[in-house]
Amino acid sequence: MELLHNRIQEYDWGSRTALAELLGLPSPAGVPQAELWMGAHPQASSSVLRDGHAHSLLNLIDADPRALLGQPLVERFGSQLPFLLKILAADQPLSLQVHPSLEQAREGFAREDALGIPRNAPHRSYRDANHKPELICAITPMQALVGFRDPSRTLALADALGAPGLVALLQPLRGADASGGLRETFCRLMSLPRGGLVALLEELLPACERQVERAGAFAGEAASTLRLAERYPADAGVVVSLLLNLVTLSPGEAIYLGAGLMHAYLSGVGVEIMANSDNVLRCGLTSKHVDVAELTRILDFAPAAVSPLRATDDEHPAEQVYRTPAPDFRLSRVTVQGRVELARRGPEVLLCLEGPLTLAQTGASLTLGRGESAFVPALDPSYVLEGQGVLFRATAG
Repeated sequence: MELLHNRIQEYDWGSRTALAELLGLPSPAGVPQAELWMGAHPQASSSVLRDGHAHSLLNLIDADPRALLGQPLVERFGSQLPFLLKILAADQPLSLQVHPSLEQAREGFAREDALGIPRNAPHRSYRDANHKPELICAITPMQALVGFRDPSRTLALADALGAPGLVALLQPLRGADASGGLRETFCRLMSLPRGGLVALLEELLPACERQVERAGAFAGEAASTLRLAERYPADAGVVVSLLLNLVTLSPGEAIYLGAGLMHAYLSGVGVEIMANSDNVLRCGLTSKHVDVAELTRILDFAPAAVSPLRATDDEHPAEQVYRTPAPDFRLSRVTVQGRVELARRGPEVLLCLEGPLTLAQTGASLTLGRGESAFVPALDPSYVLEGQGVLFRATAG
């Protein structure tokens, strides 16, 4: 087991205070700090110190995958850590996005390779051949847009806003085929000429202001739309957001995001775990490439009722597990009050949120403070957690 040294990703939607305060760095930071990555992703691998020298966790795994990952994981996922753990800190909304299934990722990656599109090209959709299911657990209250709302509720929202242009745009939702109506509405919206989109927003945004002022039934959705329009003027994603479920998470609640589910994190801090992939197709609220045809092919247009996911503790009273169908990862929250011993589950990344906590093995120990993390190789013996605090435990699914 070794202490991880992790890289902060600086994106303009990040927070200047959340990660800095968690890690004990000067706050506010000079630039927005969006994500702390813990794992072995090629873009920003964690490192460990040995004999005074930093060694990439990615390179160490490449050199001896069976010792660090274990034979079962190597047989299933190859010589890579199958998950990536992050702390995400959003002061501003992220782009609307969707992730492909494993089959779609493999096909799309091979297709773009065959076309000769460089893997770092800004107009490339598939960066690798892996899927990217993900789970985020709120540390602070979080807001997100997740999945298409039931069309009847979206039509009620349009009626409440009283914006004729929006009502006309949503006409396909009045048919019996909910998925087909959402697909047609999305395609109509994404193909609007700029002038038509601007005219629609000029009518829609005052209607949203009125809804907020009178605290109407859809005041939360209207406020979210106004915030998005302020940051992304004349972006089709502002209107697309009105088709989606607005979800609020309390600390400890989570959302699982499978293939094809459109989503965007709007605000808050959370622990996020995902398959080790960088495949993101953006739908709006971004200056980056948007491939409408490919989006339409992989988006799941079925209406989704989204409820927060809560952890269960039926394996160990100290460990609450967020259960998902993803084979690549498993995330749990461990509360330590004295001494806890958990069954090993192959390679692990442990993130301390409250501490200090000590990991003790026969003849060795490692103490983690707030914001620190450790990697425990698959062939390491069992360990005991000692102290008073909370950590997140990332393993394979």
